[in-house]
Amino acid sequence: MIRSILTAAALFASASTLAADTLKMAVTTSFHNSGLSEILLPEIQKDIGLEVQLIVVGTGQAIRLGEAGDVDAILVHSRKAEEAFLEGGFGTHRREIMYNDFVLVGPSDDPAKIAGVETAKEALTAIAVNEAPFASRGDDSGTHKMELALWNTAGIDDTKRGTSWYNEAGAGMGATLNTAAGLNAYVLTDRASWLNFGNKQSLTLLFSGDPVLFNQYAFLPVNPEMHPHVKHDLAMNLENWLTSARAAELINSYTINGETLFTFNAEQMLKAAE
Repeated sequence: MIRSILTAAALFASASTLAADTLKMAVTTSFHNSGLSEILLPEIQKDIGLEVQLIVVGTGQAIRLGEAGDVDAILVHSRKAEEAFLEGGFGTHRREIMYNDFVLVGPSDDPAKIAGVETAKEALTAIAVNEAPFASRGDDSGTHKMELALWNTAGIDDTKRGTSWYNEAGAGMGATLNTAAGLNAYVLTDRASWLNFGNKQSLTLLFSGDPVLFNQYAFLPVNPEMHPHVKHDLAMNLENWLTSARAAELINSYTINGETLFTFNAEQMLKAAE
């Protein structure tokens, strides 16, 4: 009798697991490469019973998935593209979650001498003048959008980025870092991906700290009025968790070699809005 009860309980628990709520969220490769998702997702499922299925792509592709209604929410890092997403009616709102920064990584001998400059503009100008090898994401991601904006600020458009030294990987952050390591080239990356990257070879972090390199991540639920099939209620449950004290604790305490990868700032945004 007791064995039958335990068997029934096990079957019920198994059925409950199978029936767990699921949500599809498109996220950036930089967020996924950081390793933070491996910390957050199990806790989300434990705390609110939500299984979050990640579609890992660049920001541009994540936004297109949201526009098509192929996901329930997106977590991306390109403010201009996010605002266009909202203006098009594809998202209900934008909620800031956390931030880190972009950094310039390159050969340890630093042939363009960017380690001694004061701004990202000067750093990219030096790379271009010296025609030092540079690896670009080339994939319409948030990092790629930032890189192009920085080149434009430096007055170096695509006609001035020579194919002899400028290399487009057309890939995610991890693959582009591997390309840079293989070519011994400079590359723009988010700090979290760099810290979690294992194949550094002779690459080292050479430039950071310019305020223009600020890297904000935001959560945008897909608009159910545009796509009635999306799971908006679950997206809101996820947003509530992502902006909670528990999420703040996990995000702020996530470190590699003692260095913090992200800073939670959803609470600060709420206070500013009050």
